Amino acid sequence: MRSLKVILYVVALLGCVIFNGYAQVETVEKKEPLKTIVPGQTAASDSAVKVVLLAADSLKQPTVKLNTFKPDPKKALLYALIPGGGQIYNRKYWKLPLVYGAFMGCMYAITWNNKNYQDYSSAYLGIMNDYGKVQMANQEGGKYEGPWNEKWTIFVPKGQEASYVSNSQFQEDLKRRKDYFRRFRDLSIIITVGVYAISMVDAYVDAHLFDFDISPDLSLHWSPEITPKTRNHSASYGLNCSLKF
Repeated sequence: MRSLKVILYVVALLGCVIFNGYAQVETVEKKEPLKTIVPGQTAASDSAVKVVLLAADSLKQPTVKLNTFKPDPKKALLYALIPGGGQIYNRKYWKLPLVYGAFMGCMYAITWNNKNYQDYSSAYLGIMNDYGKVQMANQEGGKYEGPWNEKWTIFVPKGQEASYVSNSQFQEDLKRRKDYFRRFRDLSIIITVGVYAISMVDAYVDAHLFDFDISPDLSLHWSPEITPKTRNHSASYGLNCSLKF
């Protein structure tokens, strides 16, 4: 009977030990799961697999390279044949108001001066024609009283045409105004051609210097300067300035 108790006690002790060991193994498995080991796999093969996977990821997301704009000077000059076309091609849109404003001002000056030139030119030709008729009538012993040319009578009071037609000062004034507006009309045309040429040169040079690196580092240095005394000049004191760009 005593031996039976000893056997039961040993069996119970073994059961407790086995149960405790099983609980510890289960806890370890929950905290650190076992890794599946593939036969023949090493640390070097793991790194190779990672490199392949990274390369595959880079292939899945290709990088897109944007093309940078670089204008062609020859094309810019060709587009500049149309006023403002070269500036549009070079993508310098802020210059368009300057170009078109200059052209509009020149065209207005040409139109205004030409209109006045035509008016005074017609008036001068008209009064000289009427003056010839008056002289011819005087030579024949008569008096010419009209009709008068409307081109010059608009510049004199109504009813006083006969007193102005033979006025040499009035005739000279019409001629002077005619020459004045013709001169400024021609000058406006020359300026318009110059503006057109400048817009073409600007487009061509701007295309050449499109990617020119302009450094913003401008430095101004100044220092006192003393000129020593010589036999011909006395000593002088001044300030020396130098600008580097």
